[in-house]
Amino acid sequence: MIPAGSLLTAHDLHKTYGSTPALDGASFSVHPGEVVAVMGPSGSGKSTLLHCLAGIITPDSGTITYAGRELSAMSDAERSALRRSEFGFVFQFGQLVPELTCVENVALPLRLNGTRRRTAERTALEWMERLEVDDLGAKRPGEVSGGQGQRVAVARALAASPKVIFADEPTGALDSLNGERVMQLLTEAARSAGVAVVLVTHEARVAAYSDRDVTVRDGRARDMEHAV
Repeated sequence: MIPAGSLLTAHDLHKTYGSTPALDGASFSVHPGEVVAVMGPSGSGKSTLLHCLAGIITPDSGTITYAGRELSAMSDAERSALRRSEFGFVFQFGQLVPELTCVENVALPLRLNGTRRRTAERTALEWMERLEVDDLGAKRPGEVSGGQGQRVAVARALAASPKVIFADEPTGALDSLNGERVMQLLTEAARSAGVAVVLVTHEARVAAYSDRDVTVRDGRARDMEHAV
């Protein structure tokens, strides 16, 4: 059963690698504009859950529904288009393209969706200004600090006006001060734009920025506020 008002819902997901179960009946839901922290120890299955929710990997069984459509019913091309246009991503190490400038990195999702370069880069600079890195537009990722690069990655995730951002340990490579600033800017920008955030973390200080927590242990998800 899909919880009322949910944007993205997973029900009874199973995923096994060889003989090792990564997900063992995990369920999850997120509403539009909601920030949900997915917590759990290393190896608990939280990153596998995120990758299934984002359509990057396919669960062995169970259902994932996004905006009323089952991901399993979509073609590979449809899921790829979804990740370009309605999903945004922030990874632990940013994963910016080193050959591109920072503004070109932020504009990349828009360019992949067919937006003209000038328009894409104008939008990119607007988001970079909101993330306090608009002065880095002409620099390449190797020329900026880790905290600055992660803010550029957040701007890139938001630039295409996604409905959901998947953030996998977004502060894991940062010191506490930079991590706090990235989380503050990420959650403020997402909430102001009405974007849902699925945040994978093992740090309580990072999870504190969320609206609620979901704990994953032994491949199962437990909602800390209500059952999913």
